[in-house]
Amino acid sequence: MTTGIFIIAHTPLASALRKCVLHVFPDSALAVVAFDVDGDMPFEQTLAGAVRAMAQLPDACTLVLTDVFGATPCNVAQKMVDGPKSRLIAGVNLPMLLRAVTYRGEPLDGLVARAMAGGTQGVMQVATVAPQNQAKMKNDQDYNDHQQ
Repeated sequence: MTTGIFIIAHTPLASALRKCVLHVFPDSALAVVAFDVDGDMPFEQTLAGAVRAMAQLPDACTLVLTDVFGATPCNVAQKMVDGPKSRLIAGVNLPMLLRAVTYRGEPLDGLVARAMAGGTQGVMQVATVAPQNQAKMKNDQDYNDHQQ
């Protein structure tokens, strides 16, 4: 059994994340559903729309991903998550979503752990390297910037 993935975030983030993940995993179109939350929409109307959108997922278990804890998309998602068959993670990013789609065949609790790891491991400072023939500036650090 695989887990469906429901993305609920501020407009246009949910749809944009879905589009990105389908670029990498085009065969996951039925397993990933997005719902964009318009800031002007009343809470109850947003909840009703999100419930309809999530009902498109054919899977028995659902991982719900939202953008910001405490914001409307997260508050709506909290009303939709039942515990035994669904889980909610706030702070979605593309590495998290890609990891979730990759491992959606795993049990729900394992999938949550993988998604969280993907989200945190996907955030890193990237060192920059000066072009080869560029002299070091007076204030440059002594260590090599390209080393991580």
